[in-house]
Amino acid sequence: MRYLNWMKVSHRIAPKARRLLMVLAVVLAAVLQPVHAETLLVVGDSLSAARGIERDEGWVNLLRQRLEAETPGQHTVINASISGDTTAAGLERLPKALETHHPDIVLLELGGNDGLQGLPPERMQDNLAQMIEKSQASGARVALLGILIPPNYGRTYTKAFANVFPTLASQYDVPLVPFILEGVALNDELMQNDRIHPNAKGQPIMLDNIWPTVAAMLDKASPGDATPASRH
Repeated sequence: MRYLNWMKVSHRIAPKARRLLMVLAVVLAAVLQPVHAETLLVVGDSLSAARGIERDEGWVNLLRQRLEAETPGQHTVINASISGDTTAAGLERLPKALETHHPDIVLLELGGNDGLQGLPPERMQDNLAQMIEKSQASGARVALLGILIPPNYGRTYTKAFANVFPTLASQYDVPLVPFILEGVALNDELMQNDRIHPNAKGQPIMLDNIWPTVAAMLDKASPGDATPASRH
């Protein structure tokens, strides 16, 4: 009799247990689902290519290390920076980089060589605008990493040059780091002998200038966002 009673109770409990197990299985599947690793693509010039220092000392690699320390395995950083690049050169090679890496975030650090060569600011602005548009069209979020040029280029030119970055940031509603060399450029201890490129000691400060913008962009991304199929 006790056996029969136990069978009746077990029969009533079994469906509930099965339903509970099914719910747990669904929850576990969601929790254990692989997280999409966001890709950050840095398109820059010598300031991002670690010119004159070891590449692993540059701010881009320091960014990679900080992201890995804070969110292991959740971010990939691609450094597509080339020393000497102008905005025109960056624009020319950007489509291939977007196609190859499918970035979630694009950090544009270009313009310094345009300024040093005295190229028209309006041309630089047009090139950067096209880079923003192409990056956004690929599904990526964009940030501008601004640079300033020395005052010896003349007030009119330096002002026109400096205005390019905030103008584009406002036009395309993208985050802007006004001056990535803030706190570095005028400190001889942080600059190489050419007074143009930061040394290894200056790289962490560059990262500190850039980090709040990158962190804010990552925070705005929903952890559950799926990567658009059209981009892969």
